[in-house]
Amino acid sequence: MSQLVLFAIDICAVVLLVFGLYFPRHRRRDLVVAYLGVNVGVLAVASALSASNVGAGLGLGLALFGVLSIIRLRSTELDQHEVAYYFSALALGILGALSTTSIWLSAGLMALILVVMFSGDHPRLLRHYRHQIIVLDSAHTDQIALIAHLEQLLGARVHTVTVQRLDLVNETTIVDVRFSVAGRRIATTGAAANTGAPAQAGAL
Repeated sequence: MSQLVLFAIDICAVVLLVFGLYFPRHRRRDLVVAYLGVNVGVLAVASALSASNVGAGLGLGLALFGVLSIIRLRSTELDQHEVAYYFSALALGILGALSTTSIWLSAGLMALILVVMFSGDHPRLLRHYRHQIIVLDSAHTDQIALIAHLEQLLGARVHTVTVQRLDLVNETTIVDVRFSVAGRRIATTGAAANTGAPAQAGAL
């Protein structure tokens, strides 16, 4: 009976994780299926192995290896927060399958995962900080001048700049920029900077 209660708690937790946190914030439908499938799949496999003669540690190790392989060999790009949701769905499934001395302990750990994901992925947390790939139509070999140019272009404070490609023939520079904007500029910078989508900018 206690195992069925854990199953129900896990299903409620993963539904809240996916439809209450992830999808309203990121709107990526394909990962909804992935998170639900990972959670229920791990829950089923871990439950079956815990009731058999096969060691639970071996079974969980195989489940972790399979999920990590899927994440590593994926065909589409995943952001780091999406990987975090993968591991959260995985952890919820494991907690729902393992038999513990107290249901409240497993339920409390599931609630902790949800609270951490709610707080860590909250839009207001570090909302001034941005990450963007920018293509400049000029070649910049001086790091200080490049930072000054980007700060003027973005109207923001640049924290780190990594030159990904410098083409002296075609005079282009591709840079990975991490910067922060003032509160009054948040609405004008656009959603592309927040998602890290590539953008193209001309030299001033």
